[in-house]
Amino acid sequence: MILLLGACSAVKIGYNNVPELAYWWLDAYVDFNAGQTAKVRDELAQLHQWHRANELPKVADLLKKMQRLAPQDVTPEQVCGLFADVRTRLEAVNTQAEPAVVALAMSLTPEQLTHIESKFAKNNADWREEWLAGTPAERQTRRFKSVVDRAEQIYSTLEERQLAVLRASIAHSSFDLELSHAERLRRQQDLIQTLRQISTDKPSTVQATMAIQGYLERSINSPNPAYRSYSEKSLQVSCLNFAQLHNSTTREQRERAAKRLSAYERDFRELTVQR
Repeated sequence: MILLLGACSAVKIGYNNVPELAYWWLDAYVDFNAGQTAKVRDELAQLHQWHRANELPKVADLLKKMQRLAPQDVTPEQVCGLFADVRTRLEAVNTQAEPAVVALAMSLTPEQLTHIESKFAKNNADWREEWLAGTPAERQTRRFKSVVDRAEQIYSTLEERQLAVLRASIAHSSFDLELSHAERLRRQQDLIQTLRQISTDKPSTVQATMAIQGYLERSINSPNPAYRSYSEKSLQVSCLNFAQLHNSTTREQRERAAKRLSAYERDFRELTVQR
């Protein structure tokens, strides 16, 4: 997400406001009561400070690694390596946040679980409107525009030969909207069932932690073998497609990408020392 921000100042402003933005995002799903509000705000503030001190330097190092790769051609294996690095950073946040997530899960009321279900239903309707509406050709056009917009945030305006690379990658993509949608619904139902079981059974903290960990594991490694196979294949194809796009860019475009990455790195290192 950081790479999609349009200006370096947006990185600093956005990062410094993460606890507040995260609170309102979560509240839209849960509808916190007064007691939960105070607790959640405090936990988010603590998580933010931990992330600033412990994770931002590692994210900055990852951006430095990307800078070194930007001027040269890359292999799909190198791109997948970067994806793995990002996943490691996300897993570190999940681990740090786990006790707070478990405590919140144990405090949810039946009314709040119903509120979460309603929010999921609304989001699913919006998702279907964005991704499932229209003919296959119209869907492909929307995907193409989305991919181009993201790429141009990094490389600036793409040339026709680079657009051709993206068109070919989408035309030959194995992207399965129906399977992705089914997995989305499965994860949501899994979460609701996990939270409802915690709310009903009133388990110990250890038992609740195991339940949340089980849900997260199923989210990462779907119990649906068809989706697991599809997900792994999609990752490999994504690495290949990004490598092909990057390798089609000009020296000027790569220099622009490296400068942007450098500016993000500088911002993150400056944010690290702020309190």
